Amino acid sequence: MRPTALILTLALCLTGLVGAAHAQPAAEPVVPDTPGSGPYPALKEEVASLPDHVIYRPAKLDAIRPKQMGLYLFGNGACSDDGASSRMHLLEIASHGYVAIALGRIRTGPGVTQPMEPPGPRQTDAKGQPIFPPPPTSHKGLMWAMDWALAQNADPKSPYFGKLDPSAIAVSGFSCGGIQALRVAPDPRIKTVIVMNSGLFVPGTGPQHTEMSQPKSLLDQIKVPALYVLGGPTDIAHANGLDDFNRINHVPVAFADLKGVGHGGTYMQPNGGKAADAVVAWLNWQLRGDKEAAKAYVGANCGLCTDAAWELRKKKID
Repeated sequence: MRPTALILTLALCLTGLVGAAHAQPAAEPVVPDTPGSGPYPALKEEVASLPDHVIYRPAKLDAIRPKQMGLYLFGNGACSDDGASSRMHLLEIASHGYVAIALGRIRTGPGVTQPMEPPGPRQTDAKGQPIFPPPPTSHKGLMWAMDWALAQNADPKSPYFGKLDPSAIAVSGFSCGGIQALRVAPDPRIKTVIVMNSGLFVPGTGPQHTEMSQPKSLLDQIKVPALYVLGGPTDIAHANGLDDFNRINHVPVAFADLKGVGHGGTYMQPNGGKAADAVVAWLNWQLRGDKEAAKAYVGANCGLCTDAAWELRKKKID
């Protein structure tokens, strides 16, 4: 695990906080990027016009028809600024015709542009509780990414000109990034929110944290369908995510529990693993009206309902 992620993970676990970004140990060889299993092999890159973000997109934009691509905004585990920490997941999403944008820089994996910095000394308060430094990213970065993408879509000089569907925008995130996604979800341009291995803290639990200390009343501001993806009872965020699901009764919502994977999910498995498959199906259904993709969630015999790897709960969907 990367040094800064390790320090933060230990601190978060001591307080019951939703954990840090999943990462391969530093001693392991760098795992190559996978281009995704979709029809548009994907790549990741940084661009000068959107600092401190990593863009995942189909490699051949000239093969994309007008208004064909959706937009997937993503907050990282631990609210970190490693925009490559969930790269396999994001490359898979992009390969299905989406522009996925993560906060941060390429700090790990192939093509590092700015290596991780050594962690500073861990600080505690008078009671010995950890003092959290300001998080490296803000939920506002997701808004900046959305503004940038829509501006690119409207710019005749941009390779994205006219290729994005402005009505097909999703916000998502892992762990701390999932709470960043919830904070952005009320924006009227967002059409669905996907909260992964995350959930708002049950009142009375959790430490003070700039990005994560949000009231459950935030859920009342969600006006679009919501998907929660958790990793089974061993996922440190499981209780928080399930509590969110139980409180949401005003919009369609699904709670997809991938048994046995824990908080780390399947982000770094080739092509993002089963969790990425579930997210692609949800995106294609919610943003593109794909009836075949909807079968993953709709009906008593839906795809996730009958897959032994999953436990699915849902409201206002059937």
